[in-house]
Amino acid sequence: MKINTSYLILKTDKPVNEGSNKVRGYIANTFKDYFLLHNHYSENSYSYSYPLIQYQVLGGQVSILGIEEGVKTLKEISNDLNELKLENTYNITERIMYDKTTDIKTTNDEIHYKFLSPWLALNTTNYSKFKELKMWKDKKLFLNNILIGNILSMAKGLGIIVDRKIYPKTHLDSEVTMYKSIMMEGFTGEFKIRFKIPDFFGLGKGASQGFGTIKEIIGDGE
Repeated sequence: MKINTSYLILKTDKPVNEGSNKVRGYIANTFKDYFLLHNHYSENSYSYSYPLIQYQVLGGQVSILGIEEGVKTLKEISNDLNELKLENTYNITERIMYDKTTDIKTTNDEIHYKFLSPWLALNTTNYSKFKELKMWKDKKLFLNNILIGNILSMAKGLGIIVDRKIYPKTHLDSEVTMYKSIMMEGFTGEFKIRFKIPDFFGLGKGASQGFGTIKEIIGDGE
């Protein structure tokens, strides 16, 4: 299924050294009428569908991914983004937007990806189950099944039917990361799977805040 995306890069007068959650908070508060920017129906009601706006800070540079309906939202606000008032203030010196239509679908061949940011695979329930596993092989299988679940959840949220197995292979390292001011176990590394995912899409918990951001690895050694 073809999915429309826009990827907005915000060049700033100095590197942004604050998290994407801060960027999300500032932009969502600045443009409160745009539901997709914050995914809150009301103060106490939140949408748990796949986020159509995803905020990322990679290497000190802010970018925002818009997917389907999120493309329209991103285009409507982009020209009004002149600064980012976080803990520090960053002046936006340039806006670059890339529009792309990509197929998201199962494939016959494996596609190789890397995580650009920690993947938050574990929630409260499956964290306990994961920690009970002693064998490395069992932990790997556990994470592989979660990865499949995250991809199927993304596909479902975008109206895509996955009608065959996608067979993941993972090479992951554990690292401690902060999510909503809480220390959590995240995973970095690479995986191969028979499924096409566009670059800079997020998987798992916190995808709207830049966690689990992936990019395809083209060729060996890249």
